[in-house]
Amino acid sequence: MIDPKTLAFDVDGVFADTMTLFLDIAREEYDIHGIAYEDITCYSLEECVDIDTTVVEAILTRIVDGSYSAVLKPFQGAPEVITRMGGIHNPILFVTARPYQGPISDWIRNVLPLDSASIEVVATGSFEGKVDVLLNRNISYFVEDRLETCFSLESAGITPVVFKQPWNRKRHPFVEVGTWNELESLIKF
Repeated sequence: MIDPKTLAFDVDGVFADTMTLFLDIAREEYDIHGIAYEDITCYSLEECVDIDTTVVEAILTRIVDGSYSAVLKPFQGAPEVITRMGGIHNPILFVTARPYQGPISDWIRNVLPLDSASIEVVATGSFEGKVDVLLNRNISYFVEDRLETCFSLESAGITPVVFKQPWNRKRHPFVEVGTWNELESLIKF
């Protein structure tokens, strides 16, 4: 069982359903159809979907900047589990590789019915930057969707919990969860 004080979360692909948002923007604003969520089988989108690199970069920039009209949603059950955790421990720590907090921090605070001070969002600007943030805050467990990051976390003594996604279906030695209900069953409440 994971002590909530020692647990933190990635944002995109774990709490925020960013890839659905990506596909919605591609469809609604760039008229790109025929790509399903399950088609995103690698973390670098350009390598696994038939979308021009400049369009991929434009959509990702819009996501980071918050300049889109589609709706970003949390994964089912995520707000409920985080809210439950917030009732016994805070702040809840989110660590993202985004280059800056930007609108994602505000979005998280709007989605969660917790006091703003009960939520901490740290943008590292790189996947590698997550390790130092987590170690400095005595985090032992981190829920992550990018396998390469999970291996870095493990090397630093942080136990990764893989949030299953089509892009992380390679063999790995880590505990994984497919839903927030599964994740909740690992947390000591």
